[in-house]
Amino acid sequence: MQKDLGEHRKTYGKSALKEDAISDNPMELFQKWFYEVEASNSADESNAMTISTLGLDGYPKNRVVLLKKYTYEGFIFYTNYESEKGKAIAENPNVCLSFFWANMERQIIVKGTAEKIAENLSDGYFESRPEGSKLGAIVSAQSEVIASRKELEEKLKVLEKTYANKEIKRPDFWGGYLVRPISIEFWQGRPNRLHDRIRYIMSEDFSWKIERLAP
Repeated sequence: MQKDLGEHRKTYGKSALKEDAISDNPMELFQKWFYEVEASNSADESNAMTISTLGLDGYPKNRVVLLKKYTYEGFIFYTNYESEKGKAIAENPNVCLSFFWANMERQIIVKGTAEKIAENLSDGYFESRPEGSKLGAIVSAQSEVIASRKELEEKLKVLEKTYANKEIKRPDFWGGYLVRPISIEFWQGRPNRLHDRIRYIMSEDFSWKIERLAP
């Protein structure tokens, strides 16, 4: 089986990224772009991002997670600490995040280190989740092999009865990570494949060096 995709082409030209229109801090530019994507209503989940880790088997792996908060410190998401990605981060906290907003012809690529956030912050976010999502986090031994979908659903029914009219507390194996960036690259599609690529790199004094990359 084969299919030639050589004729799949698109002309980019919706915007530009110039040095005289950016801030000294990449998180401010991230916020500007994120606001613009949300205002355009061009993405179903504007906070969807791909996280890449180096697995215990030596292979890199990408998967999509949801960004739940960003600050000047970096990017926060939540997951099962005992999942495949959690174990990978425990072994090697160097990760890559990427955002792709096709209708805006934009990408953002973040290199950084992941660290667990404070337990009280994870508690606060967990409390804000719907009850079904709370129970789902508890019942799922994320990334582990299971016998069937039915087994998972039966475990959920048991938990629903167990926690009926009771507070559902965050399990110790579930919580948030903060990815502290060391570099953030902003990619804006341009005509003739001469795309704009601006990269911020953190210096030893924690200031940001700004570079333009060839497309």
